[in-house]
Amino acid sequence: MRANKLAMILLALIMVTVVAACSKGGSPSSSNNGGSAGQGTELGDENSKNSKTNTNTEKTSYVNMEGFPIVNETIQLKFLAPGTPTPDWNDVLVFNEYEKMTNMDIQWEMVAGDALAERRNLILSSGNYPDAFHSAGFSVSDLINYGQMQGIFIPLNDLIDKYAPNFKKLLDENPDLKRGLTMPDGNIYSFPRVFDPNFTSVLAGWKLWINNDFLKALNMEEPDTLDKFYNYLKAVKSTDLNGDGQLNEVPLAVSDDYRINIILRGAFGLGNRGVMHYFVDMHPEKNELRFIPTDPRYKELLQYIHKLYAEGLINEDLYTVTSEQTYARATEGLFGAVIVTNPRTSYNQENFIGAQVMAGPYGDRLYADVKSSLANPGTFVITDKNPYPEATVRWIDYFYGEEGMKLFFMGVEGVTYEEKPDGTLVYTDLIENDPNGLTRNDAISKYMTWRNGAYPSIVNEKYFNGSEGQPDSIEAAKKLEPYFPKEVWAPFSFTLEENEFMSTTGADIQNYVEEMEAQFITGRTSFDQWDNYVSTLEKMGLAKYMEIYNAAYKRYQQNL
Repeated sequence: MRANKLAMILLALIMVTVVAACSKGGSPSSSNNGGSAGQGTELGDENSKNSKTNTNTEKTSYVNMEGFPIVNETIQLKFLAPGTPTPDWNDVLVFNEYEKMTNMDIQWEMVAGDALAERRNLILSSGNYPDAFHSAGFSVSDLINYGQMQGIFIPLNDLIDKYAPNFKKLLDENPDLKRGLTMPDGNIYSFPRVFDPNFTSVLAGWKLWINNDFLKALNMEEPDTLDKFYNYLKAVKSTDLNGDGQLNEVPLAVSDDYRINIILRGAFGLGNRGVMHYFVDMHPEKNELRFIPTDPRYKELLQYIHKLYAEGLINEDLYTVTSEQTYARATEGLFGAVIVTNPRTSYNQENFIGAQVMAGPYGDRLYADVKSSLANPGTFVITDKNPYPEATVRWIDYFYGEEGMKLFFMGVEGVTYEEKPDGTLVYTDLIENDPNGLTRNDAISKYMTWRNGAYPSIVNEKYFNGSEGQPDSIEAAKKLEPYFPKEVWAPFSFTLEENEFMSTTGADIQNYVEEMEAQFITGRTSFDQWDNYVSTLEKMGLAKYMEIYNAAYKRYQQNL
């Protein structure tokens, strides 16, 4: 129900300590994965089934060190990728063009996105896995399991040093990024998705939007407090603003309670270290870590959301609504407010403006839904079955450079985009005015693959022309930026022992919190039961949870 939320929680809670990595000074001296990687230590041998991974000139002469093609003689590799929402990647414009440039014929095996996590683990367990996984969204624990523990994912350190100049530069310029990708054995096993730290619209991707036509019709100003926002939603509910003769307007459209929780919690002073740590932030007065879901202000947040729900100001089916139902309601002009990346690109609705950051009952005005630059660590991995790891690293490295980002996010010049005299890039009418009436997002997906989410590249404002990169999204982000947390935590690192607790008892604690959020918001559980809720968490092991979090935080401070 909460895929985005759980992905961020998982990323924040399973990061394994890299302190050991910093003290190792090098890679293990032997491995059965056939990869030429580590930190200056060659791991292969002459008899390895992947002997091409040795870094001497004789073994790697098949790959050109720079320019295109990457290889002179065509090679074929098998990659696995998520199959939705884009068409078959074997016939998508971006990769067809890149095949011509590289001489590398990628045979894409597509797996439906909702089945990807299960299928990829079954495939890895079977032993019949591809040469690489693209946009697969592996977690840090997956990287440790299939990389460090099983040797299926090959270490990339030496390969990055020699064959990935774009990515190596990125790591050199961003020590925190390198630290976050380095596993306890000192190896890097994946290429990540990275958010440019200067691209504030993507750091705050999901935003609250207000129907500007409704505001004008009601003769109301943009709400900048929770009370004013409530009054606006009440006015929307009681007025036939779309003129269809019915009071069927949806004051605030949400899917699940996660986004509204994140968007509004800053009004109660919660979430002051960003969204990568959904459950923990820093207590502003005690200067110590705080478990957000037991804080009295969190109770007030849930009471506010419950009031909206109880009075019909949020769609009643928030936990079951489908994307198709949301789209239909949006196109009927029913929404007074909506939480989405951009209602224009998502629903073809032009009449929305980015909302103000709401002030709460104590005067707090904080925008908590801000992400770390290390968005997804495990978006591209190379397996030990890959006979051409050097070429594969060169292949993926292109998408961390200027031209590669342009191809990946914009497509082919003259076909999907044009360059204006001032150097800005814009999509052509093939994207902006699809002849079949597709939304902008769906039209993009016909030619490019980046809308799959956890892709290996850098998301920056110059080349990313998706929802967050649109002028109205950027303008909306300007309203939010002054209220970003002063410090946004990247994921913490947990030792193997700590991670065992966090993935079991810790996960139970988090699941219970999520279950009770829904119970409180819908009124199925009275707030009179709040003390019992807190007591239950304490009995489940909350003290140990926070003890581990504090240890991880201390390491995090030392690593900065």
